[in-house]
Amino acid sequence: MPGISALPADQAPVLVTGAHRTGTTWVGKMLAANPHTAYISEPLNVLHRPGVLRAPVHHWYTYICPENEADYLPAFQQMLHFRYHLLAEILSLRSLKDVRRMGRDGGIFLGGWLRRQRPLLKDPFAVFSAPWFVGRLGCRVVITVRHPAAFASSLKRLNWPFDFTHLLAQPLLMRDELEPSRGAMQQLVTSPPDVIEQASLLWRLVYQAVARYCEGSPHFQVVRHEDLSLDPISGFQRLYAALGLEFTSRVRQSILASSGSENPVELSRRSVHSVHLDSRTNLHNWKRRLTAEEIARVRRLTEETAFIFYPEITWE
Repeated sequence: MPGISALPADQAPVLVTGAHRTGTTWVGKMLAANPHTAYISEPLNVLHRPGVLRAPVHHWYTYICPENEADYLPAFQQMLHFRYHLLAEILSLRSLKDVRRMGRDGGIFLGGWLRRQRPLLKDPFAVFSAPWFVGRLGCRVVITVRHPAAFASSLKRLNWPFDFTHLLAQPLLMRDELEPSRGAMQQLVTSPPDVIEQASLLWRLVYQAVARYCEGSPHFQVVRHEDLSLDPISGFQRLYAALGLEFTSRVRQSILASSGSENPVELSRRSVHSVHLDSRTNLHNWKRRLTAEEIARVRRLTEETAFIFYPEITWE
């Protein structure tokens, strides 16, 4: 996409990323409340729709860099130009749910093209590729971070283990970012699933990388889930300003509706991707979900990295 990296900040594509279950959906949806953005969900999800991204994705947290970008760059350039691949999507349809997704995604792409909207990608699985999105696609990147115990408690509640073979099977990612932790990952692959250990290691790996990416770079905005939850209006106003987005009364109402006390204190397992939650009360859910022993394990594995993002961190 010639010239995309030269776009001014208020026209550049936006990527919202960070580890999954750290608020990327909430942040992405609230930024998409601005009518000048077009929300595109998880193109690097291994189950992404072919109409959205014409490139295969084989691993969770796929790593893209100059050495393998030929497999991805044309597809992302087309996506950021809102080129929807209708035939590929039609050929992949297997259910009524797929048809509904095609209607949703096709409408987003058509609207984005007609209205000249800014592409807003929400994709936690792009976090290790964030520098590439900046350097090759000219993206402004928002990275969400959440207290490591809250992250671990969310995966525990949902019983979502993480298979580290998805990281170990990517030689470029291991070489550039994760080689020092190869042994720790291999141990969790060969052992019975331990969601607390897995969540703690994944959090540490992701945010050690994020800390390196953000050093001296104006292209990354790190937002703490807890700060947004305590004061969502002020937090999102700052984020809107940093991205050159207009903060309207409609945006304010969307944020209030998503975070107010009239919302559930905890989401049901059937609506884990909902963005309507009592944000203040949700902050403390991890304290009752985790045992004292589990909190101690998360702390042991993550505290050094957590101090970078939470100098005042507490574990009680």
